[in-house]
Amino acid sequence: MIRAYKFLLRPTTRQAQALGEMLRDHCSLYNGALQERRDACRHASKTSVKYGQQSAQLKEIRAFDPERQGRWSFSSQQATLRRLDKAFAAFFRRVKAGEKPGYPRFRGVNWFDTVEFPKDGDGCRWDSTPHDPVTRVRLQDVGHVRVHQHRPVKGRVKTVSIKREGNQWYVVLACDNVAAEPLPATGAVTGVDMGVTHFLTTSEGAHVENPRHGKRNAEALADAQRALKAFPRRKRENRSAKHRRAVEKVAELHRKVRRQRTDHAHKAALALVRDYDQLAHERLNIANMVRTPKPKPDPETPGAFLPNGAASKAGLNRSILDAGWGVFLGILTQKAESAARVLLPVDPRNTSRTCPQCGHVDGENRDGEKFQCTACDHRNHADRVGAWNVALRAGLVLPDVA
Repeated sequence: MIRAYKFLLRPTTRQAQALGEMLRDHCSLYNGALQERRDACRHASKTSVKYGQQSAQLKEIRAFDPERQGRWSFSSQQATLRRLDKAFAAFFRRVKAGEKPGYPRFRGVNWFDTVEFPKDGDGCRWDSTPHDPVTRVRLQDVGHVRVHQHRPVKGRVKTVSIKREGNQWYVVLACDNVAAEPLPATGAVTGVDMGVTHFLTTSEGAHVENPRHGKRNAEALADAQRALKAFPRRKRENRSAKHRRAVEKVAELHRKVRRQRTDHAHKAALALVRDYDQLAHERLNIANMVRTPKPKPDPETPGAFLPNGAASKAGLNRSILDAGWGVFLGILTQKAESAARVLLPVDPRNTSRTCPQCGHVDGENRDGEKFQCTACDHRNHADRVGAWNVALRAGLVLPDVA
């Protein structure tokens, strides 16, 4: 089993400066490689440049610029070039699929925050001072950086990544051969229905409330964005101290909401994994669910459009994204695998419109949170009915419908 660990770094002033220079130089390498590909594509010969060709140039680049590119790990620079190669591979895949292509863009210094070391021991070393009770990670030309290790690392460290978030630095370890830690069997099974009013509902009728972290912080975020808008758009090096503080305030609020959302998802997923041996959930395509409605041209008035419900759909989209269903389902999958629980995704279509007693499917069965079957008059909470149908579709054996 593969698992990732993320720990806070506590670099000295000199080490923090060196880490910033490392990100800057890797960003410069990324942008230079992107420019080379763009120029080759625009040339009359339509030449294509691949990763192998750009990786072969690294030796000359490092020799030409020993004070910048020559300082850092050769393998980490290869990882940066592979990162660009993956971006182009995804671009061509989207072109072939007829999707919105999204050509790879140049990265600003503020938008390049991660450097990967593909192998522990090549340019980096996790737990570089095992004789010292304080854990450290050694990075080439940075030194031994102190790590705030709040839990033990299990398995074999495969890759090490250094990530910047605001003014803080983190180390992310990807480990394989991590043994599962099965929890005691409970003999219980359940279905889970995701919602907006309630974050989730189980087939037993238990609700987990939606904390709405984004909505709760919306006012503070709006104030911070208004304060930021008072400053003209400038490059990072040309911003005043007040401008930099305004930028950091907005970024910190976004990070706060993300941390709150992730924390809630971890706690909700852990509670489910501890209580149930088998869980069924909806296989949600969130990208399609939050898609903006297409405009409706007015056939009687050329150039005019009919109402398409975009305003109300925008509010629903915000609520869906604020709930963070994708983050929760990803965490639930990881925790279920680690605890040796069975997780079953099922088709979500009509789960809240199907009567669990007679099987009648009708859009009029549901009215908000109320469910009343138009055929057999069965009544229940609509979210519980959805969770019940999810469990039935997964083949789980549940008690009789109450």
